[in-house]
Parts: sequence; structure tokens; C-alpha cells
Amino acid sequence: MTVGTSRPHDSARLHVTGEARYVDDIPTPAGTLHLAFGLSQTAAGQLEGLDLDAVRAAPGVVAVLTHADLKRPADCSPSAHDEPLLCDGAVHYLGQPLFLVIADTHVNARRAARLGKAQIAETTPILTIDEALAQGSRFEEGPRIYQTGDAGTAIAAAPHRLEASFDIGGQEHFYLEGQAALVLPTEDGGAQVHSSTQHPTEIQHKVADALGVPMHAVRVETRRMGGGFGGKESQGNHLAIACAVAAEATGRPCKMRYDRDDDFLITGKRHDFRIDYTCGFDETGRILGLDFVQYTRCGWSMDLSLPVADRAMLHAGNAYHLENMRVESHRLRTNTQSATAFRGFGGPQGVIGMERVIDHVAHHLGLDPIEVRRRNFYAPDGENGAADQTTHYGQPVQGFLLHEMTDQLLASADYAQRREDVRQFNDISPVLKRGLAYAPVMFGISFTLTHLNQAGALVHVYMDGSVHLNHGGTEMGQGLNQKVAQVAAARFGIPLESVKITATDTGKVPNTSATAASSGSDLNGMAVQVACDEIRDRLSRLLAEKHQCTPAQVTFAGGKVTTPGAEYSFAEVAHLAWTERVSLSATGFYKTPDIKWDRIKGQGHPFFYYAYGCALSEVLLDTLTGEYRLTRVDILHDAGASLNPALDIGQIEGGYVQGAGWLTTEELVWDARGALRTHAPSTYKIPGFGDQPDIFNVALFDAGNRADTVYRSKAVGEPPLMLGISAFLALSDAAASCGARYPRLSAPATPEELCRAIARTRA
Repeated sequence: MTVGTSRPHDSARLHVTGEARYVDDIPTPAGTLHLAFGLSQTAAGQLEGLDLDAVRAAPGVVAVLTHADLKRPADCSPSAHDEPLLCDGAVHYLGQPLFLVIADTHVNARRAARLGKAQIAETTPILTIDEALAQGSRFEEGPRIYQTGDAGTAIAAAPHRLEASFDIGGQEHFYLEGQAALVLPTEDGGAQVHSSTQHPTEIQHKVADALGVPMHAVRVETRRMGGGFGGKESQGNHLAIACAVAAEATGRPCKMRYDRDDDFLITGKRHDFRIDYTCGFDETGRILGLDFVQYTRCGWSMDLSLPVADRAMLHAGNAYHLENMRVESHRLRTNTQSATAFRGFGGPQGVIGMERVIDHVAHHLGLDPIEVRRRNFYAPDGENGAADQTTHYGQPVQGFLLHEMTDQLLASADYAQRREDVRQFNDISPVLKRGLAYAPVMFGISFTLTHLNQAGALVHVYMDGSVHLNHGGTEMGQGLNQKVAQVAAARFGIPLESVKITATDTGKVPNTSATAASSGSDLNGMAVQVACDEIRDRLSRLLAEKHQCTPAQVTFAGGKVTTPGAEYSFAEVAHLAWTERVSLSATGFYKTPDIKWDRIKGQGHPFFYYAYGCALSEVLLDTLTGEYRLTRVDILHDAGASLNPALDIGQIEGGYVQGAGWLTTEELVWDARGALRTHAPSTYKIPGFGDQPDIFNVALFDAGNRADTVYRSKAVGEPPLMLGISAFLALSDAAASCGARYPRLSAPATPEELCRAIARTRA
């Protein structure tokens, strides 16, 4: 059976040989034009004029477009219609597109774009959380509040109380393939679009709107992306729309890709947060009441900030049963890049806020943080009260796995001995300090916008027994296509090599949701299963009639189709069905059941199920310089009944490293003008090969999903990123060994921030 076995990524050979074709590799027709944006060098103000004479006279320039040149409004927003393609008067951030250059080559377009001169009446930009609060710069009139119980009363009555503030930085996606689009105008005034996007239907909708044509006139195709991480859920809209309006204006194919520094300056990042917390607890570390205030810096436009901030609120309790909890969220507007989706979609910010509280409580009481976590976990099934436990938003928690998973991880990682070894080492080492920390994650799986939890698929079986399928998900390196192909092969009982998946195409599967929220395999795998089962049932009925048996007696396995009286190859059955005029094509549709959510009240059942994981990280810190090494990582993750263990382990490893990078090395810095200073690999540091731990142990927890998912598997895209929180907590643990006070480490834990934290412990 192909499901549950480790298979390489379907494009692995193409990736490593350089033959995998991305948007920028697609052969373009003769006469294709290339585009580049002219960008604002001012963060806030009013555009009073543009001097573009030098731009138009530059070598290779065919045309230059401003907002006034657009035939129709060209809105790029995925939500609030507040992102014009080109500046319509108000300047909102440094890096905002002011005009569009259309030239014969990419280089000529980019060089010409640098020649534009903008006259902008500057105003004082709002750049920070405090500035936004002071000026009431928000996307909602007041804060949103989710709560359960009475946190204020419980905190006031608690024997112990802590109050603190925690800063969490943003994160650049740093996908290996930058944003890119290619548009070929069609004879009916529409467009054929190739886009590096996680959301082909969104691209189709926005391009059609910009061209003033129905969606059926726009066809979007995405074969693969060189990474997305949420950064291609909405940010690709700008390039596709620009190419479409340029193709309409010139009648020629148009292509656009951002160079890396332009990508940094134009596109959104992970939302940075400030979280204030007040916690009441007893002498055992049991939290009696907890109040969070989350401040979210959203940037200049709404984009996806409201659902991101909502998910941060939902995950503010992580894996802990908190009977008295209040979460208050402020969504703040600033003159910076519009923050957008990023792996975890607000969940990581909520989770690390909770883990910071647990860590602080444990330090205050002098207890092992793992024991404090255990005392606050949800109860496992079968214990008193377990059936009645709910989250702070009212969803019951059943099948909680972290007690058993924690026991297994700590035993395999030899935690007790290593904890003592770290203590002894730190007692005798004045400069180098070791840190050891554990972090759990409980992550809800589903889009919190309920109607997005749907998927479609199209499956063809050809008369020779080969299978061609298409689904609405997009492949960005995570192995979605291979998993879905394994599902199809398993349903028909045929070799994986007999199944082919082609590029995601809005002309084949319409009205798709973004490949996001860790739901790609859940949704599209089930849609493909539905379509395959429809065809299989037709074949079963055909053979049952031929051999006078029931359809249930017809089996598909090992490339064979077997009845009580005969055995066929799958190819023979396919050919027989063709001659008998039985349809060998089917569409499949799936919608996630049992979800209902009121995002304003903060109550309901937003998630189909939860995925769990836990990690133990060890670090070595130089207290004089703030430099550190990640020396060992042990991870145990819940993938349900894994569709493909090799791919899932790869996602876990990559997710952990990306999460650790967010919280340690990746620092976004804006200057007083609102200019992003860390806009290239020379100044923005993602983890490299040298940053991986010497020992990196990853295992899958062996338990099928209680929810009725495809083959009882679980999502693996986003949850592992939060396991990287253990690296941050390990650095905090190392810093805490330098003095008596809690270090109050902020993220990212750069060497400079670690030196400040060490100083705080000694104050």
C-alpha cells in the first residue's frame, strides 16, 4: 500500500539537478516585456507629482504607467480593497509602488525605475506600536476580547502574581524563489497567468477585476513554488495584476519578478507583537487566572491581519487548561510594509506568549518548567473532568496527547540526567553557560474563516490504466502532490508511478482555497479520495454485474482488480470500462465537517482537530559576547497516521529551524525614516547549515487521528515551527543561570539582546 510509506518528493530529482521549472524558467514568447515598480523613498505623506521623463527616456523602456493611467481600479488587497496597485495619492510606507515601468528586459526595467523623481509632502510616519496607540491608528475601533471565567477576580485572589511585557519580532519569508508572474494576453481580452502563488483563485479573481472581465476569462496556472511560507498567499497579487494591466495596455506578454532587495522592501512579513501579561498562580505553579493584552503591528493595509490576530488569540492558551483567562487584541496600523500570512498565521505569537508565562512562573517559584507545564496541561481522556474541559473559546479538548508524548520524549532524550549535567556545568563555568528547555505545541487545524475549508479535485483514468489528477492545492516544496498521488494510488490499488499530477489550474478545479492553514493534504487529499472512490465504485459495479457478485466483493490491490471468479490488471479493467461506455472521469469535493465559529464573540468550534508536538533543545552561550550554539535538539511530533513519514519528518525539521530562526537570528530593523535596513542576506540572517545542531533527533508519535481525516493523518505544515520556541527558552535558561533575576529575554534573541538579558539577571 502506498499510503503510510516513505517516498521521495515527486520533484526531488528535478530539484537537485536544477531542472525543476519555476515561473522565471518558463520559456517566454518573442516580444515579452518585463516590469519593475518605482518605489517610494518616503514612509508617509501625499504624492504631489512624479517626474518620469528620465524613466521614459531610459534604454529599452516601452511604457510607464501611473495610477492615473489605469483604465480601472486595480486593487491588490485580499480583504478590504485598501491596496491600490499604484499610489493613488496617499503614501503609506517606504517601498510602496508609485509607478510601473514596462521595458524590453528585466535589467532595463529595474534600472529605469530608479530614475523616477517623486514630489511628496511628507508627514510624520507612525512606525511603532507605541506611536500607533498614542495616535489611535487602528484597523478596528477598539480591542477584540476572547475570555472564559473571570480572570481579574482569579488573579486578585491568587497567592502569587506576575506582571510583565514581552516583545516578539517579525520575520521575513525568505523563500528561495522570489515573487514572480507571467501573463499572456488572450484573444478574448482575458489572460493566461503563470504565478508563484499559494492562492491561484485569488490571483484569478484579482486579475479579472483589474481587467474588467469575468473570472472565466482568466486562467491561472501554478506548477510549483520555490517556497511560500504564507508569503505567497496574498503578496503575489501585485505582480499578476501589474502584468495583466501591462499586457492589456501593450498587447504583449508581460513578466515580472522582484529582485531580493525589492522583495524585502515591498512585501509583508510576519506580524511583530508586544504581549503584556498578568498572571495569578499558586505555589505549585498552577495558573489560576491569566490576562493577556496582545498588540499587533499590522503595517499600512489590512491584508490578512484580522484573522492573523484572531488566531494569535485562539492559541494564547497553547496546551493548557486555563479556567480563568482573558485575551485582549489590538490591531494597529503603521507606516510599514503590510504584515501578512506567515507559517503559523499568528499562532506562533500566541503560543510563545503562553510559554513565556509558564517559564516566568517556574523561575519565580524555583520549579522545573516542565513540571509547571504538566500541572497546567489539559487532562488526558478518562481522567476526572477530562470530558468537560474546553478551551477559552469554548471548544472541547479530547484526545489530548501531550502527557504521553512528554514522557516518551524526556525518556528518549535522557532529560533528567542532562538537566543535572547542565546545572553542574554552569556551577563551574563562569563564561560559557548551557541552557536546556522543553516546549510543547497544541495547534488547531482548519481555516478560521469557515467557508475556506473546502477543496475540489479532478481525476481521469485513461484506458491504459494510467491516472491523471488535478487538485486545488499548490506545491511549494512541502510534498503535497506526492501525498495526494499516494492517496489516489491507494484507492485504486495501483503503483504510485501510474499516477500523475499536473500543475494547479483554475481551468480544471475552480474556486479553490489557498494552500495554507496546514490543510493542504487534509482538504485536497480527501477531495481526491472522493473522486477516486466514485470511479472505483463504477468499476466495481461493472465487474459485479459481469461476474454476478456484489460490488463489495470486488477488490483493488497490488495493481490487480479481483472478483470471486476472475482477476484482472487495473489496465484491463480500465479498458473494459471504456468499451462498455463507463465514465472514467470524476470530480471530487470535500468540506471539513463539525466546524462552527463566531469570530466576533470568540466562541465556537473553529478547528476540526488538534496536532501536538514537543521539543527539547540544548544551547551553549558565551556570556561575554552573546554568541551561542544550538548543540542538541530532540523532537517528538504527532502526524497522526502519517501519509509519508519521510516528507513529514522533513517538514518537522524545516519547521523547527525556521521557528528557531525567527526567535534567534532573524531581526527586522527599521530606521527613524521607516526604511527597512535589513533588506538583504548581508543584514538579515536566516539559519544556515552551520547553525544546525550537532545532534538532531526527530521521531513521529505513533497514533492515528481521532478525527475522520484522509487515512487518519494529521497536518504537519505549521505546527512544527512552534517547536523552535524551545531554542528560545533554552537561551533564556542559559541567561537565567548568570544571576538571580528572570532575564525577560525578548525575541529575537540576538547576541545583543542576550547581553542585555544577562545584565538584567545580574541587576
